Amino acid sequence: MTAGLMVTPLDGWIAGRTGAADGCMTRAELEAYQLARLNATIAQVRHMSSFYRRHFAAMGANGLTCLEELADYPLTTPADVMEYAGEMICGSQGDISRVVTLTTSGTTGKPKRLYFTSSDQKLTIDFFGCGMSTLVGPGDKTMILLPGERPGSVGELLFQGLLGIGARPAAYGLVQNLDDAVRTMCREEAVCLVGVPVQILAMARYWENWGKNSWAPKCALLSTDYVSAAIVSELRRIWDCEVYEHYGMTEMGLGGGLECAAHEGYHLREADLYFEIINPASARPCPDGEYGEVVFTTLTRQGMPLIRYRTGDISRFIVEPCPCGSRLRRLERVYSRQAGRVYFGQGRPVTMAELDEVLFTLPGVVDFTATLITAGQAAELTLVAEVLPEALPLDKSAILFAVRQLPAIRIAEQEGRLALTAEVACRLSLAPGKRSIRIVDQTGKEAQSAG
Repeated sequence: MTAGLMVTPLDGWIAGRTGAADGCMTRAELEAYQLARLNATIAQVRHMSSFYRRHFAAMGANGLTCLEELADYPLTTPADVMEYAGEMICGSQGDISRVVTLTTSGTTGKPKRLYFTSSDQKLTIDFFGCGMSTLVGPGDKTMILLPGERPGSVGELLFQGLLGIGARPAAYGLVQNLDDAVRTMCREEAVCLVGVPVQILAMARYWENWGKNSWAPKCALLSTDYVSAAIVSELRRIWDCEVYEHYGMTEMGLGGGLECAAHEGYHLREADLYFEIINPASARPCPDGEYGEVVFTTLTRQGMPLIRYRTGDISRFIVEPCPCGSRLRRLERVYSRQAGRVYFGQGRPVTMAELDEVLFTLPGVVDFTATLITAGQAAELTLVAEVLPEALPLDKSAILFAVRQLPAIRIAEQEGRLALTAEVACRLSLAPGKRSIRIVDQTGKEAQSAG
């Protein structure tokens, strides 16, 4: 363990959850717990879920003798959830306290519905409280810039988790008015901000131009979308604050993993989730350290367990020990999705994350949209950078120069397969969801989104 660096609090929390003696957990003890929970979960869904009874019909009934045998079970996909969510519920509808509906990109995709019991949500509250203790302590004012109006929403669960560790949560909601959000942050003297990366970046850039208050947050937790190194760098430059990243999705029960103070990957929520990295093409497990698609299985979910659920996220397990000394597995920062890559001909792909890295370094940029218009072998990429009205004027040529730093774009343009256009807009959409490259055909019909 690096001198002065505390072990992530998730270690002790998970040790307590797994029943480790004296709160000290070995890797072998954790994996024995996971094996037992996997067998219990598989038995649960076979008994209570008509979908999984069919899905596992070809599998033996003897259970797993080791963790590696889980790889022989079929994967569960987002398409399965769209089509059969009701058949995945374990127990009665009366046990369900929260239903979350997720719309899909494009015009024809069915929504996904996820079902949670009150005990499922209590586990998320506990995870949020433990994770936030990395950033804040008793009495620290924490501004929650996430939806929290409905019971069981992410903001409300985070509010409860912060109360549980003695912090002082301030529910604000998604940022819609930068002036009000920044003034509220300064008036409340918020020590910590939790919210959407582009929204917190917009607040920081506004605060920098506003220049009417010396108060600045000491830390920030970025969630709900991929986090670019450029955004982290800008927040540190403007506020001189510590920036943490959270990994999670609704299907995971909102919480999946969190950085520690070493900022070298997400420590995973291994008491409630079992993670795998698979080859996206063969669907077989990747050796530790190799990149592949993140797959998870719920270990403690009651309402709607998910077995070997494909996230589409591309990452790898970090094999080197964490400087904090944790025994938990770590996932490298997630920067792209398997379906989030845009190809120009046979060249290397471009991702939204790569565009983030080159465009968020430009002065005043708080967000941007990317639209790819396809027409046979040719394509046109239009970038619209959103800037603060108070910021220094941004020349379109700066946008084009920035994106041409990406080899795939530069080569495709040189070969005549791609045309680039850029615009600057003094509008602030402050989009709260996952951002993506919008792909349309030459008639304007949307084909898909990649991000």
